[in-house]
Amino acid sequence: MITKPLKFKGSQLEINYSTSAAGGFRVEIQDGKGQPIPGFSLEECSEIIGDEINRIVSWKEGDDVGSLAGKPVRFRFVMKDADLYSLRFR
Repeated sequence: MITKPLKFKGSQLEINYSTSAAGGFRVEIQDGKGQPIPGFSLEECSEIIGDEINRIVSWKEGDDVGSLAGKPVRFRFVMKDADLYSLRFR
């Protein structure tokens, strides 16, 4: 799933999700043209597994997305046997 370009306020991406034992997903942040932003690529995202109401998404460099706040970005969610219920920024 890829979102339309959007602008956000905050410094962390928080999600409400559920995966099966064999499932999981990752998140990539892209620029407005659909190119992965360095530091926020799919490969740099820690795999997300489980069932949580307020999980903070993180990448190799950490979970701070504040440098992208106010800029048009797209979010790419690659999911396998998983459900994403909501997302918000803190």
